[in-house]
Amino acid sequence: MDVEFVECPPAGRRVVRARTVRLGDVTPSGRLRLDALARYLQDIATDDVDDAGITGAWVLRRVALRIGELPRFRDSVELETFCSGTGGRWAERRTSVRVDGEVRIETVALWVYVDAAGRPVPLEDWFFDLYGIAANDRRVSQRLRLPSPPEGVSGRTWVLRQTDLDVLGHVNNAIAWAAVEDELARTGVFAGARIGAAEMEYRAPLDAGDACELVTELIPGGVAYWLVAGGDVRAAVRLVEGSRGAGLG
Repeated sequence: MDVEFVECPPAGRRVVRARTVRLGDVTPSGRLRLDALARYLQDIATDDVDDAGITGAWVLRRVALRIGELPRFRDSVELETFCSGTGGRWAERRTSVRVDGEVRIETVALWVYVDAAGRPVPLEDWFFDLYGIAANDRRVSQRLRLPSPPEGVSGRTWVLRQTDLDVLGHVNNAIAWAAVEDELARTGVFAGARIGAAEMEYRAPLDAGDACELVTELIPGGVAYWLVAGGDVRAAVRLVEGSRGAGLG
C-alpha cells in the first residue's frame, strides 16, 4: 500500500485524546471493530476543529490504516492527531493510536473543506495560521487510486438504515467500515490472520433510500470491497493481510 505516514513534527498544533474501548466498540471476541475505530478518528478530528473554533464542515475523502494490533475491550487508548499536509481545498490528517504507550495503529486521512451547501472551498490564511507549522509546507494530492470493481461482478444487498445518517444527511463514513466488518464475519476471509493495512476511498455520498450493493473480490494478499448505488461506486476498500497471529476474531 503506497501511503506515506509522516512523523509527528517537533512543533505545531497537535491534539491528544484518551478513551476506553467500550462494549459497543468490539466484536464478540473483544477486538476493536473498524467502524468503531473510524468513529474514534472522526471524534478526535472534530475535537480538534471545535477546539480551534473552526466553522464549516469537513468531508472525508480517503483514509489509510497501518495496523500492528487492534486494541481490545477495556483497553485505554490514546489518540494523537496533527495536520500533515495541505492542498487547495483539502488537508491531510495523521493520527496515531497507542495502548500503554505502544503505537498500535497509524492512520492518514484526507478531508475536504466544504461550505454549507457541501461545495469544496479554498483553505484561507486562518487555516495556515493554525496548522501551517505542523503541515510544514507539505503538499498532498486528493487523487484517488483504488480501482473500480471488475466488470460483471455482482454483490449482495446492503440495507441502509435511518441510524446510518449523520448531521449532513448522508451515510456516515464509519458505516462503510461496518459493511466491511459484516462481510469479514460472513466470509471469514482473514481467519487465522490479521489485517496489516487497510484503505478506503469515499467517492460520492450515500443517502437514505439508496439501493446499495456490497461487492467483494479476493485480491493477492487480501480482499477488496465496493459499496455501489445506482451503478456508481460510492466507496472503495482494500484490506491487506498482516503477519499470522491471533486473527481478527
